[in-house]
Amino acid sequence: MSCSLSTHVLDTGAGRPAAGVSVALVRDGNVVTTAATDADGRARLADDLVAGTYSVVFDPPSRFFTRVELQVELESGHYHVPLLVSEYGCVAYRGS
Repeated sequence: MSCSLSTHVLDTGAGRPAAGVSVALVRDGNVVTTAATDADGRARLADDLVAGTYSVVFDPPSRFFTRVELQVELESGHYHVPLLVSEYGCVAYRGS
């Protein structure tokens, strides 16, 4: 089973995409890959991943939320995990 993962970070306090956000994909304590979001706040983290449990670790543009880590269970197919963040809150969801 092969899967892939991408993300999109939006700075809801500023009302725009968050460019240059560092994102790491971690499995079993080992960094699989890292990326930085582009000018549109998007990053493609990996293709051809082995199914399993991963952590997506964001260093968002927030003085309060300095690190956001999400544990996800990937099976076959493509997964998109957006993060909405500001000084006052953060939300993640499984996108399409």
